[in-house]
Amino acid sequence: MRELLFIPGPVTVSERVLGAMNRPLIDHRGPEFSELVERIYAGLRPLFGTQEAEIVLLGSSGTGGLEAAIANAFSPGDALLAAPMGVFGERMIAIARTYGMTVDAIEPRPGFAVDPNELARRLSADADHRYRGILLTHNETSTGVQSDMAELAAIVQAHGALTIVDSVSGLGATDFRMDEWGYDIVVGASQKVIAAPPGVAMLAVSPRAWDAIETSKTPRFYFDLLKAREFARQGQMPWTSPVSAMFALDAALEQYRREGAPAIHARLATYAEAIRAAFSALGLEVFSQPGAHSVTVVTAKVPAGVDAAGLLRGLRANRGVTLAGGQLDLKGKIVRMGTMGDISQTDVLAAIQAIEIALLDYDVPVQIGAAGKAALRVFLDLGGAIPGGEQKSSVQMDAQTTGTSR
Repeated sequence: MRELLFIPGPVTVSERVLGAMNRPLIDHRGPEFSELVERIYAGLRPLFGTQEAEIVLLGSSGTGGLEAAIANAFSPGDALLAAPMGVFGERMIAIARTYGMTVDAIEPRPGFAVDPNELARRLSADADHRYRGILLTHNETSTGVQSDMAELAAIVQAHGALTIVDSVSGLGATDFRMDEWGYDIVVGASQKVIAAPPGVAMLAVSPRAWDAIETSKTPRFYFDLLKAREFARQGQMPWTSPVSAMFALDAALEQYRREGAPAIHARLATYAEAIRAAFSALGLEVFSQPGAHSVTVVTAKVPAGVDAAGLLRGLRANRGVTLAGGQLDLKGKIVRMGTMGDISQTDVLAAIQAIEIALLDYDVPVQIGAAGKAALRVFLDLGGAIPGGEQKSSVQMDAQTTGTSR
């Protein structure tokens, strides 16, 4: 039984991308590796929306990229303002405090994106510019919430503090314009929308951020971005590089380029809308609020009387469908269903039907077949969202992006 991964990452990776990892290893200080790195940089620039920033790659998860960004950009004692929307926004705060920074946080409202009015109020009150930095989350997988980064950009630019954006689960999912919006450091990772295996974090760093990094007094060694930049300019990484993961990342970026950003944005948005429609048809309350819905993760409250952990175990063991549960305060209260990776419309419909059956096992009163119909209606209604209006089946799209159909 093929397991369908609908977790917020790592995601299902196509056979073509997985196959790239089978290539023989090469010298990570040699010319072939430098060419590989340059292709990856070229593939990442449109996703970040930058020509001005320098991109560096780290052999780490997204959290390593965030730690590198914060530790290099600021010094112990610096005051930062954070606008978390869930667990991963709180993680950025924890990283900053670990390195001796002081962090004030805007209290998150569960299921809501950052309140731009509250962010503007907090920053306008900082008349003496005590805040050296602002920590923002593009997409929060713990709550299924997404920020309007264009709207927030104008607010933070008016203040002038250095901005770090966690776009680990957002990069490539929606239009992002780092240069135009003026963000200073944006962090992504290989195992989310790009749909490659875990192992590579990528950071786009603006010229202004490099100036700050050069004066930072925070001790660092492995995550020293100045060293990473020095090697990046030679087409290398500072330490032993995850060569096989880089092969896969290169293949995944080529796959992304062939499908095209507009088609990928539309696909993820359509999957998310279909899942929300299905959850509503099942009587599950979507946790994220209108106007703040993520396109990469859909969250819903678990019905009363249903053991969330048992529901997820049953889906995995009996149906081959893997979803994620809630974290920290939301543990046992919500389920999370991702849209990223090498999954088709057919896979989404199969997962929805599996969830329906699992809820029936718990005697949840659902209208049989209603969830699948609701999702299918979205697919049919939004099928023309692919650029050019051409309606492509998921099998056709799979064949174009992975070289196989299923």
